[in-house]
Amino acid sequence: MCSHRSSCPSVDSVAPHIVSAHPEQGWNLLCNGAIVFDDSGELLPDGSVVAPHRVFAERLVIAA
Repeated sequence: MCSHRSSCPSVDSVAPHIVSAHPEQGWNLLCNGAIVFDDSGELLPDGSVVAPHRVFAERLVIAA
């Protein structure tokens, strides 16, 4: 699925690269088989899910 000479980096690594980008749909397919969504959630090749890393509105700083 990918062109890395050795095996693809682990899912936890930042090294995998995008092999199929779909910004209009809000997701990208990485070379290690993971799907990364624009809301920071992930669907891993084994079917497990990484929940989005959301910040609650109360914790956001508003500049005036």
